[in-house]
This record gives sequence, C-alpha cells and structure tokens, in this order.
Amino acid sequence: MAGARPKARVKRSTAHARSPAHVHPEAVTLQTALEALSDPVRRMILTDLAQHPEWTRTCGTFDLPVGKTTRSHHFAVLRAAGLLEQRDDGVRRLNRLRRTEFDDAFPGLLDAVLGKG
Repeated sequence: MAGARPKARVKRSTAHARSPAHVHPEAVTLQTALEALSDPVRRMILTDLAQHPEWTRTCGTFDLPVGKTTRSHHFAVLRAAGLLEQRDDGVRRLNRLRRTEFDDAFPGLLDAVLGKG
C-alpha cells in the first residue's frame, strides 16, 4: 500500500517497569485491613506466604483460581493494606508477608482470619 506507515515495533521487556508502592500497616485503617482480608483469594495468598520463608515466593508461583490481571489486583490490595511487601529481583517479583508490622498495628487480626488464633 502506497503511503502506508509501517507498524511501530513495541519493545517488550520482562523486567518490571517500576517498583511497587507500599503502605505501612500503621497508616492503614481497620476498614481497609478488613476489606483486604475479606477476599478468599487474598487469604489464599496470605496463607501461602505464612507457610514459606520471607522473599521465597514469586507472584507467578501461587496457585490461584484467577487470571494474571486479577492476580495483580489482589497483590496491589494486599500492599495497600500493609499486609504484603514486594521487591524486584531481576524479572521476578518476590513477596513477603508483613506479619510483625501488621500484628503491631492490628494485634491478633491476622491470626484470627488465617485460622491460627
């Protein structure tokens, strides 16, 4: 086709574009914490993290009944509620349950919700 512009190539990278933002549990309201803990998929993530050493689980290794976009949303909600901390390690995003910090802000809540209280 004369005059047609070639398609621009999009460079795809497997590295994360930016590090995720984190909220400290002390800055979270009880309502926000309860809303984050109310979802069964998010509880699955937290239960899994509670059973593994810190920084050993990547986002893609969780066996969750949701797609990638929904999975990302759940991780974002957990970060915003002060329950989860993430860090990038190359192309992998590692996760840590912020149990100590969350327990300081909301004593006993995490154990009660995860069935350990």
